[in-house]
Amino acid sequence: MSEEKQENSVPFYPDHAALEAKVALGVGILVLIIGAIGLFIPVGLGAPADPMNTPTHIKPEWYFLSLYQLLRFIPKTVGATSPVLAILLVMIWPFLDHKPDQTRRAFKVRFWFALVAVIVIIALTIWGEVS
Repeated sequence: MSEEKQENSVPFYPDHAALEAKVALGVGILVLIIGAIGLFIPVGLGAPADPMNTPTHIKPEWYFLSLYQLLRFIPKTVGATSPVLAILLVMIWPFLDHKPDQTRRAFKVRFWFALVAVIVIIALTIWGEVS
């Protein structure tokens, strides 16, 4: 049976190596042709981008709409750093607050704060989509 396998098999070297070399040469020639076409017949890209002027028709993905809408109401530096600072605060909060809750008042305050934050985020997302 091993003799049948040897008769039906193709050796890796030089057959497969030569085939791979031909494919690599063909891809290289294709890249050179496309590069030459791009060099001699460039495609116009339009005006250069202005990072301080965003066109009105540009909208981010849905998960960034609330942050994008927030940037319309507060200065850009505060709007860019406040979400990062809020995430850092949420990350380090368990290390700052060690004591267990003695009353339900702390639970209620956190609940209402989180509820208002979620409602504001949802409202800003919807407002950013329809504006």
